[in-house]
Amino acid sequence: MADNKSTAIDNLHTKNGNFICGVVEGFYGRPWTTEQRKDLFQKLKKWGMDSYLYAPKDDYKHRAYWRELYTVEEAEHLTGLISSARDHGITFYYALSPGLDITYSSAKEVAALKRKLEQVSQFGCAAFALLFDDIEPEMCEADKEVFQSFAHAQVSVSNEVFQHLGQPRFMLCPTQYCAARATPNVQNSEYLNTLGSKLAPEIDIMWTGPKVISRLLTVESIEEITDVLRRPPVIWDNLHANDYDQKRVFLGPYSGRSPDLIPKLRGVLTNPNCEYGANFVAIHTLAQWSRCNVDGKRDPSINDSVSADIKLETETEDGGIGEDVPSTLSPNMYHPRRALRNAINEWLEEFSRPKAVWGPIAKPQQLVAAAVPVPIIPSVNTCMSVTTTTTTSCSSGSIPVVNSNQLQALAEVCSSVTSNNTDSLIQPSPGAVMNSLVSETKVICNDSTKSSPLVSSGITTTSTSTGEPMDCNPTPPHSSPTHTAKSSLEGGEDISMAETGSSTTGTGTSMQVEPVQPTNNCSSSTMIVECTNDGSTSLPERTGKDQLTHEDLALLCDLFYLPFEHGGQGLQLLHEFNWLKSNAHLVTHANCLKKNAAEDKEAPNKPEVVEWMERAVRLEDMSCALNNLFRRLTFCANRELLYDLYPYVWDMRGVVSLLNSYVKWLGFSKGWKETFMSGEQEPWVFRGGLTADLQRLLPVDSGNDLFIYKPPDVPSSKIYTIRPYLAADESHVYDICRRTCMDGMDGTDCFRDDPDLVGNKLVGGFLSLTPEFCFVVEDDIGLVGYALAALDAKQFHKKLEIAWLPEMCRKYPQPEKRTGETLSSAEELKMWFHTYKGEVPESIHNQHPSIMCCSLLTSVFDQSVAKRLVTCLLAALRANGSFGVYVPVNSKDRYMIEFYGKLGFLELCPGISPDTVYVGRAF
Repeated sequence: MADNKSTAIDNLHTKNGNFICGVVEGFYGRPWTTEQRKDLFQKLKKWGMDSYLYAPKDDYKHRAYWRELYTVEEAEHLTGLISSARDHGITFYYALSPGLDITYSSAKEVAALKRKLEQVSQFGCAAFALLFDDIEPEMCEADKEVFQSFAHAQVSVSNEVFQHLGQPRFMLCPTQYCAARATPNVQNSEYLNTLGSKLAPEIDIMWTGPKVISRLLTVESIEEITDVLRRPPVIWDNLHANDYDQKRVFLGPYSGRSPDLIPKLRGVLTNPNCEYGANFVAIHTLAQWSRCNVDGKRDPSINDSVSADIKLETETEDGGIGEDVPSTLSPNMYHPRRALRNAINEWLEEFSRPKAVWGPIAKPQQLVAAAVPVPIIPSVNTCMSVTTTTTTSCSSGSIPVVNSNQLQALAEVCSSVTSNNTDSLIQPSPGAVMNSLVSETKVICNDSTKSSPLVSSGITTTSTSTGEPMDCNPTPPHSSPTHTAKSSLEGGEDISMAETGSSTTGTGTSMQVEPVQPTNNCSSSTMIVECTNDGSTSLPERTGKDQLTHEDLALLCDLFYLPFEHGGQGLQLLHEFNWLKSNAHLVTHANCLKKNAAEDKEAPNKPEVVEWMERAVRLEDMSCALNNLFRRLTFCANRELLYDLYPYVWDMRGVVSLLNSYVKWLGFSKGWKETFMSGEQEPWVFRGGLTADLQRLLPVDSGNDLFIYKPPDVPSSKIYTIRPYLAADESHVYDICRRTCMDGMDGTDCFRDDPDLVGNKLVGGFLSLTPEFCFVVEDDIGLVGYALAALDAKQFHKKLEIAWLPEMCRKYPQPEKRTGETLSSAEELKMWFHTYKGEVPESIHNQHPSIMCCSLLTSVFDQSVAKRLVTCLLAALRANGSFGVYVPVNSKDRYMIEFYGKLGFLELCPGISPDTVYVGRAF
């Protein structure tokens, strides 16, 4: 290294007011539209930011087809973007990512690169970037003969292009773009030191910090990389990037970066959420940060393993939310919570801005499995890439006697997991590539297998991607048009499950969605016209109670906060449910004493029982607040923004409602925090965010299929609530049973004389003998479904024979079978009470000791309702020691067999009766 290299380089750009601050559109998945980018330029100008870097990984000619020149139509759209940026005082950086397959020593390849950038310069672009991130750090044999190292090859091409374009504003993203990828480390990386010494000093170098997604950026780490690169870096900040996890969107404030960094940096570009509308807070708070020069956080040590915001929450004994923003902050002090509050005040207006939407709801992230094993952290907040299955062994098919310790064991039941690491360690497919430069409002998909007209090659190469962001949803190495090798993967997308009797099934690649939707996750060519229940195309008139409030958006942001920390209200949800679950033995014991009041008449009023009930009410209030947010969101005028956020809020509302239902049923470990917030692991290790954290607290494995839901294609404000069965529900359950069984009967004679006949056979025994394991689901009108179970099927059958069937036999005398005549449906049902024998193969009882039944009205279109209902029931069974449940089904009833199949039930074996088959699932 040169002797004159300074250990402390002054940032003249910052002193001269030339600090780069803005947005890099650099994620994987569906790019933003031209219209969205123009809207971004307006906001950047309004908030005092100055730069935009065009680098959408899956846009048609940015990466996979980087050699291809733009068509006239594409040129018009790109020229319009560049002009719009210039009109708003925004520097438009055009980036290319040629690193997948470029031959650095080929004059033809370098000429193609120059020709492409020259074309864009003719559109009015005056700033460029070359990105060499997320590629294999190896040269081909031809390059090895010319260049000393991989770094020398990249430097040679970059310097040549830079000079050819007339030394414009220029950035480079290196292959070793964070400390974790520097080999062997930052100081001793030959690659980084070569860039620092050989790359033209006017070229800015991008850097993501210690990790791909860095929890903290410290002054010391920036000084270290500045020393090696011989220039201050431009931070490519992935703090709000969500392209690696379809369950997470990040709405929290810019955090973990002290304003003390600003004089040490060339600039900051945030690479935010894939959903454009979800980035208001991320960009707004970065703009606020860039205008400050003092760290206003209460705790000045940003190296602490838990931020000041979170400390306040975790130290609150009653789990409440405290306000941690000092009241004396000066305008030049940056505090994340104050910045969030300011951003929400402005964001609220966006929801009232009328805006249409194109295409059905579809997540922009690609669906891919992890390509390589990642270290799995035992944590309640992991919906992990390597799926986990809970295993429980039992030497006998009998159910243990329920005691007060079983519910207390809820905290332990989800910790016994073993890795099932065979299915998820496969190479993702390249999928389709997309074009965002042929329409103002849409993104169009192109077939990724078409040949490039500029280059043809017979090279066939395979390689393994790291499968992590910035390549968390990668186009695999060597999958650009010059390479013909393609890997295929059938995606893990949820099969649409229609409780209406539809048998829709489907599989897809990482870019496919349900057959009823477009065949990719790009924007549809059709504008969505939403209809109300009466068929009109206008949304219902909003009242005051339908207007989103500041409190609603504060809750929304807290539930979807940041990669390494949950917001205050999200933490409160975790705390409340975990406390209620861990202390469930208090109410279990009290309920036992209620049944024997002579022992202790005051037991239900003991302080610990009262506290449990009060905290259960608090959880109910939080669930109601989320319901209000969900409902008001669906009424907002900005439908594009709604469609961006709806899948996340819909999923979170369902999970919180499920937890609340489970707590209501209960009323008749701290190690995750240190790992989660330390920043030692990249956040894709913790898939699922707060939603997965909450799911994992249930005694059902959160990695299983019951937690995979397909959100509706069009938003709906309808809310379904799952709760324990009450005696007053009996007639409604009977009615649902009758209505769902009518289609399977030959006529309705069995209902005419006695409408309760079929219900007495199918649900009456559960409601009378085991009501504690019965759940119902209701909408705003009334009950729409039920799930009923008995913990011990053997005992249940005995009780049926002793306590239920005799009463039914008295009510329904045995029909007389007349010679030559068959029994009617009603008579067959009545005969069942007289001939029933609870004979079930012992193998069924040994592996599936519990029994259940479930039914929903065909009016329930939310495809997640059945799964959530069954999840709640299975959690109740498992908390009481069960490890499997079965359902006897008529062997001719293919609809019911299909229905349970979509809930993960497998056919076990034929019944003793030829008309019966058993389906079941272990848990």
